[in-house]
Amino acid sequence: MGDFDNKEREEVFSKKVRAGKRTYFFDVKATRSNDYYITVTESKKRFEDGVFIKHKIFLYKEDFEKFAEGLNEVVDYIKAHQEVVEKRYEPGFENNGVGVAEDVDSKDDFSF
Repeated sequence: MGDFDNKEREEVFSKKVRAGKRTYFFDVKATRSNDYYITVTESKKRFEDGVFIKHKIFLYKEDFEKFAEGLNEVVDYIKAHQEVVEKRYEPGFENNGVGVAEDVDSKDDFSF
């Protein structure tokens, strides 16, 4: 068997999303039979010791539709019942190592 069998599945495509204290990774990987699946990883730096804590889920293509429907339904519910204010996190505006826009109130706590 080749090198490919001994490694974690190689990424076909990857999207990194920084959101304040967390970073999300959306990775497309391939099985041995070349079927694609998605891993969603949340990475967050722990304040106490600086260690990155990661949580990962695997999403297989036969579940994409149901997963998307469920996610859209809960997002729509929250939007209908509470105001959702997205904060802009931009490089170059540092606050304890987390990039945040200048217009964020100084009382907002973005520390870990």
